[in-house]
Amino acid sequence: MAAVEAMAMGSSIGPVDAEEEIRSRVSEGPEEGEIVGDEAVVVESSEHLKSSAAAAVAAAPQTHPLEYSWTFWFDNPSAKAKQADWGNSISAIYTLATVEEFWSVYNHIHKPSKLATGAGLHLFKYKIQPKWEDPICANGGRWTISVPRGKADTYWLYTLLAMIGEQFDSGEEICGAVIDVKTKLEKIAIWTKNASNEAAQLSIGRQWKEFLDYNDTIGFVVHEDAKKHGRSTSAKNRYSI
Repeated sequence: MAAVEAMAMGSSIGPVDAEEEIRSRVSEGPEEGEIVGDEAVVVESSEHLKSSAAAAVAAAPQTHPLEYSWTFWFDNPSAKAKQADWGNSISAIYTLATVEEFWSVYNHIHKPSKLATGAGLHLFKYKIQPKWEDPICANGGRWTISVPRGKADTYWLYTLLAMIGEQFDSGEEICGAVIDVKTKLEKIAIWTKNASNEAAQLSIGRQWKEFLDYNDTIGFVVHEDAKKHGRSTSAKNRYSI
């Protein structure tokens, strides 16, 4: 809970009001700085991101370590057209370990509403790659929500804050979160480790909906099932909430 307490500007948080504190903190982050666009800009700005994060940590009277370190990744749509292997279009942006680093990096990269069609952002635990083939992801799956294009910014931020603030009872099962920008929709997914652990998956799905105040039914698709369908949306849900 320490990370969420820091995000809530030092207030005391209990299990009941944690969600309200997460929501209130959304409007209290640092002002937006430079916006990062395509992969070339992401790579070119990596040193700027590092210096900005370092400055944020240095300026803070006290830093607030996260339970896990996390890495932001960017999925470049222009690179996808040039690569036969989807995984080659993804590049790591920055690995963070404190609340202060999170806000510095988050406010220097594109929000989902500003991304081009086909682009994606990922925040995964350090040393876990956002790929089905990653050994930690291989036996897992994902919960997914869909929202109209340009409407996912707040959902995305709430998802990230819940993850890094350890708000999920089965947070150890979480690999990371992904947002993919489609022509008319933006899809946010939480990736997990063990699809066969039904209790943990259902717990994550229920809590995610609560944190987002999301009322539509969401489904959990096993990565192995998705691979059999070639990334199509025809893979059947293993679980639904």
